[in-house]
Amino acid sequence: MKSMVEIEVVINEKYIDPKVTIKTKANTRQVENIIYAIENASDNDFPQIVANDNDKLVFISQRDIVRIYTEGRRILLQTADEVYTVKRTLTGLEEDLNPGRFLRISQSEIINLYKVKCFDISVSGTIGVEFDCGIKSWASRSRMKQVREMLKNNGTSID
Repeated sequence: MKSMVEIEVVINEKYIDPKVTIKTKANTRQVENIIYAIENASDNDFPQIVANDNDKLVFISQRDIVRIYTEGRRILLQTADEVYTVKRTLTGLEEDLNPGRFLRISQSEIINLYKVKCFDISVSGTIGVEFDCGIKSWASRSRMKQVREMLKNNGTSID
C-alpha cells in the first residue's frame, strides 16, 4: 500500500463550497486521519457535542452523530455504535449543529444527512429514513415539506 495520498483539485464555478471525495478500498486509520485533518483545517465553528456515558462526559464529533432524538423525557444522541444521553434540549442542540449536515425530521428527532443511506418514499404520505448503520426512522407529516425541500435543493425530486 502506498503511503502517499493522491490529491486532485478541480476548480469549477458550479461548486459553491469545497467538496472533498476520498476514494479508497477500505476505511483505514489513514483515511480517518485525513478526514480529521480536513475537518480541523476547515473554517467551521461547529463544536463537539457533550454527552453522558454513565458517569463520564464524552465529546462527540458532529460527523459521528447519526441522530439525536427524544425518548420519554430524555434526549438521546446516537452514533453508529453507542447511544448517549444529552442534558440539553433539541432546540438548543439544533443551534450548535451544522445546518448543512443536520435536518429536523420531526418534533422529536434531528438526523445527520451524511449518515443517511436512503429515503423511502414508497409509503404514501410519509418518508422513511434508513441510515448507513441500519437504523430506521420516519419523518413526521408536519416536517415532510422541509424534507422534500431539502431533497429538492440537493437535486432530487420525490414528487
